[in-house]
Amino acid sequence: MKHPKNVFLIGPMGAGKSAVGRQLARTLHLTFMDSDDEIEARTGVDIPFIFEKEGEEGFRKREAKVVDDLSNMDGIVLATGGGAIIDADSRSYLGARGYVVYLKTGIDQQLARTRRGRERPLLDKGKPRDTLEALMTDREPLYLEIADLTVDTDGRKVSAVANEIIEAIT
Repeated sequence: MKHPKNVFLIGPMGAGKSAVGRQLARTLHLTFMDSDDEIEARTGVDIPFIFEKEGEEGFRKREAKVVDDLSNMDGIVLATGGGAIIDADSRSYLGARGYVVYLKTGIDQQLARTRRGRERPLLDKGKPRDTLEALMTDREPLYLEIADLTVDTDGRKVSAVANEIIEAIT
């Protein structure tokens, strides 16, 4: 396969999209972008604040605009938010503008990885396991719909996942 101009990482929260994306970008000499970081940079507030003030719907509108803008760039590795694929236009943009890699991970791994790090508004209510299972049921068909490659990240080092992707695209 010819080296793609863009690599887009999709998958649930805790799949390792940002960590793998940074490694891929370094190795492939591309620019790393993170849609959540871009939303925060554009708004000047963190994602939990956006959820609090605008709800998930307001956040998703902002996310769709950022995915459109960033996927129009060339020479990037983009780590998307776990729900970026909810928007049909975003799925279309990602699928048409780059090589899409679904980083797949199990619920146990997600729970372990989301206990630390940035706040996750969707996990603030109810039982995190139940929430993650429901999100996976709803979103996995959408991930699979646009994925050019699916890579399991459970129990794997970032470098091993990045190397598997590099082997597939070079």
